[in-house]
Amino acid sequence: MTVIGEALIDLVQLAAPGDYRARPGGSPFNVAVGLARLGHRTALMARLADNTFGRMLRTHAAAEGVDLTYAPAAAEPTTLAVVSMDPEGRAGYDFYLDATADWQWTEAETALVPRETAVLHFGSVASWTSPADAHIHSAVQRLRAEGTALISYDPNVRPTLLGDPERGRRAVERSVGIAHLVKASREDVEWLYPDTPIERIAAHWLELGALLVVITDGPDGAHAFHASAGSLSRPGRKVAVVDTVGAGDAFTSGLLGASARHGLHSPQTLAAADPGVLRTVVDDAILVSALTCERLGADPPTALPRHGQPARAPLEVTELAFTDDNGPTRTVSSTPLPMPPVLVTARHTPKTSSHLAR
Repeated sequence: MTVIGEALIDLVQLAAPGDYRARPGGSPFNVAVGLARLGHRTALMARLADNTFGRMLRTHAAAEGVDLTYAPAAAEPTTLAVVSMDPEGRAGYDFYLDATADWQWTEAETALVPRETAVLHFGSVASWTSPADAHIHSAVQRLRAEGTALISYDPNVRPTLLGDPERGRRAVERSVGIAHLVKASREDVEWLYPDTPIERIAAHWLELGALLVVITDGPDGAHAFHASAGSLSRPGRKVAVVDTVGAGDAFTSGLLGASARHGLHSPQTLAAADPGVLRTVVDDAILVSALTCERLGADPPTALPRHGQPARAPLEVTELAFTDDNGPTRTVSSTPLPMPPVLVTARHTPKTSSHLAR
């Protein structure tokens, strides 16, 4: 799998006012790390600066087993995102991105997408910030036209950077039109399309060319809309939320990882996906995301060896762990909320105290 986009530093607010911790971040960077922790061979295409923060990003990605062969060295400085939390642990961002490394892609750099890539994921700020967006779009469009790779997209909307919904819709719909799998949050789509039901938004994106649209819904889990298999809703999971930084990116890595395990890693197999398989894929993504909410910053879980388990068996909480200074530790805190395992049309889902963030 290959991920292309920004790699930046999150300055995460700590308990004491004015205290922050620098952590590697950026949605594409987080997705690449999440995929690697779930056991998937992953290459990251990100422009990494030759400064303290750039070296931190490079060292962290390499330590996670992410392939940086196609990550250009950048002369520009690293982008910074200052992260603040509201009382419910939801993250807000202030960006410092003028003339930074993530937006200065060239055609020569984006042409380095590995030819053997089976899945290409792109999105977030680099997909709609000039001049990076034009070069990334062209590279993804070429791969989509070849028809050999599954294209995944997450707009990861940032209203303060996009400015207004009309501009956002133009940018996002351009990318939806070249993607097979699109993941977004309810917050994303409600800002882009005010007063529009998510069913109508998903139907519009399917008409633009997507095969599968998945919309995360905070504590209510996620909704999936497939071009031929219909729609389904899956519940969230109860967790003790620390913050929601990187939870949506963890969902994306869980979604792509589960899709690959179930053989849905080509346009043809995704188009023919079975509703039951889609249900399991979305459940796995919800689990990975929910557990990430229990950690400070973007810190998704690591998959443990699945001795004796079929590759396509649903993920269990006991098969995921977090790594600290003492090595991997199991986590058992996430609890699923009850929902009948049936295919439904997403209209309303029950309110709960669980958490699944963007």
